Amino acid sequence: MKKPNPEIWMITFPIPGAFAQMARMVEENGFDGVGIVDTQNLAADPYSELCLAAHATKHLKLRTSVTNPVTRHPAVTASAIATVQAESGGRAVLGIGRGDSAVAKIGERAPSSKDFARYISQVQGFLRGEEVTLDNGYRSRNEWIARANLPKVPVDVAATGPRVIEVGATFADSVTFAVGADPERLTWAVGHARNAREKAGLDPSTLKLGAFLNVVVHPDIARARTMARGTVGVIAHFSGMSRGAAEGMRPEDRAVAQKVGETYDMSRHTRGDAGHAQFIDDAFVDRFAIAGPPAYCVKRFAELLKLGLDHLIIVGPGGDVAAPDQMLHVALFAKEVLPVLKSA
Repeated sequence: MKKPNPEIWMITFPIPGAFAQMARMVEENGFDGVGIVDTQNLAADPYSELCLAAHATKHLKLRTSVTNPVTRHPAVTASAIATVQAESGGRAVLGIGRGDSAVAKIGERAPSSKDFARYISQVQGFLRGEEVTLDNGYRSRNEWIARANLPKVPVDVAATGPRVIEVGATFADSVTFAVGADPERLTWAVGHARNAREKAGLDPSTLKLGAFLNVVVHPDIARARTMARGTVGVIAHFSGMSRGAAEGMRPEDRAVAQKVGETYDMSRHTRGDAGHAQFIDDAFVDRFAIAGPPAYCVKRFAELLKLGLDHLIIVGPGGDVAAPDQMLHVALFAKEVLPVLKSA
């Protein structure tokens, strides 16, 4: 049987007073889900906004894109996303990574892959209504989740380097790769995840896989590249955080990612006018992202559909892009790219 086309999600910021309407628009435009960032110093609380979106939509799936293990206790994270699950009638997904801006903005550091794995395991236990042994040795159960008889919330790990991919493949229900849109690197990531799942004694076919993709649709390819540069920098700097995080990259792209990682300016997070963006040339954008006119974007997506991914999360223009250009991108993607992806 032909595998169904992947779910197409949009990622955005939670904007108080506007997010419920935005979620309704995302659903009406044909997206399968919406993800919102969890970065407390830059944006509003994601769980509150996701609950509001749950009542403003009927079918749209709702996720964090992504939360982290530093700013919330595992019992608190489980309770928060389970609340979204209850309010939405089973449409929630917990997206989680090691931590980026949310962690940096409070002067903390992301946990080791070992500590991250333990946190994921604890959250999974709480979401199943089980008794969980915490780091302090205390045995705890989330009583209301255990009584609620909710469908368990799927846990999805955002991953770039091999060790975090292995954590996701072993302890989570799905893995979403933040490795760019180069089919070669995505092929490496898919193979690494499936191998890790098998080595853990689990069935690789039960692991869902997806990708965060930097996508900007604009009639002018030069303008599209400029609009994409800010969020390309965000995803690229994940690959530049350590030597291992760049595994699977082309040598020329690894050099760019390492420069971005070394110079990343968190005070200009998501912005294409940040200092680190000077290292992101047009050639890198063309390989790492999908940016250009609709027909060009459709052609690039056709390569990725062959990988059999379960979901694609669209990361749009940078934070310094004006609202009219942001809206033009969304309109062109929804009208000229998304229908092709749905019918491919």
